Amino acid sequence: MCGRFSLNQTGEELAVAFHLKDVPPVAPRYNIAPTQPVATVVATAEHPEPHFHLLQWGLIPSWAKDPAIGSRMINARAETVAEKPSFRAAFKRRRCLVLADGFYEWQRQGKGQPKQPHYIFLRDHQPFAFAGLWEHWHDPVGGGELQTCTLLTTAPNELMEPLHNRMPVILPPEDYAAWLDPSYYQPQTLQAMLRPYESEAMERYPVSKVVNKPQHDTPNCIEPLDRDSELG
Repeated sequence: MCGRFSLNQTGEELAVAFHLKDVPPVAPRYNIAPTQPVATVVATAEHPEPHFHLLQWGLIPSWAKDPAIGSRMINARAETVAEKPSFRAAFKRRRCLVLADGFYEWQRQGKGQPKQPHYIFLRDHQPFAFAGLWEHWHDPVGGGELQTCTLLTTAPNELMEPLHNRMPVILPPEDYAAWLDPSYYQPQTLQAMLRPYESEAMERYPVSKVVNKPQHDTPNCIEPLDRDSELG
């Protein structure tokens, strides 16, 4: 699964990397957690040009009665996303890019030992896009609306396999247009995009356990682990 990630890029850098217009100032984030707003790129039938948009992480299906379900919908399995009732409508019409420049995964240690967090990023240190889905939810009681999203996951590549049996789908730029196009729906072609990213293009290293707490959102979250300070 993917439960935390980072995005330490300016609006100008994101505009260049994803060919966007009118990207607002973006605060650096080092420990983005579920239920928080995340930077995305979406396209709709009314606004077909891909554009920057903030969504809440944790997809709430349109039919849900309680928005709390979103905290359990932070990831969707690529293999079943076209059939699952929670995700299939969004997979057809509401696909998005979730913007990041790194993410975290926790590796099991010896028996009784806490898991060790690792930071994973692209070797060229460039921002990238997770494959995501988004949804509208209307509050049947209060009448408000939430726009939420989830990240798709797939089997791990060689870099990720020692850490976890899943990894988030990172889309290559050549797949962005088809993935975002709300009028395009070829399930087999779309699901073929949801594959493990090339491990040779990625790097990882262990980081401090300060990242375990969402309230820690500072640059030391992504710094390589100093074993002495961690132990001391």
